[in-house]
Amino acid sequence: MDKNSAIDISYVASLARIELSDDEKVKFSAQLGQILEYFKKLSAVDVEGVEPSAHAHAVYNVWREDEAGPVLSVEQALLNAPEKRESQIVVPKVVDEA
Repeated sequence: MDKNSAIDISYVASLARIELSDDEKVKFSAQLGQILEYFKKLSAVDVEGVEPSAHAHAVYNVWREDEAGPVLSVEQALLNAPEKRESQIVVPKVVDEA
């Protein structure tokens, strides 16, 4: 990454929905710049003829049988819920209306 190009860390933080202090913005901006520099190095690697893969080693027969295990009762599951209503955990809305 060019030293002259700036990362809009405020925009990145807003996408992640996190608030950063000015010190954190400076710190994370530098770290993100280092990560992008590393991606530049990776993009220079010649991968001609290398088959894409999801794992470093071939993985076969990774499925297992479903087996019932111990479960929590509704009361146990709701024990540490910060807010509950009608035997369900209440969570904050995370999707904005368009």
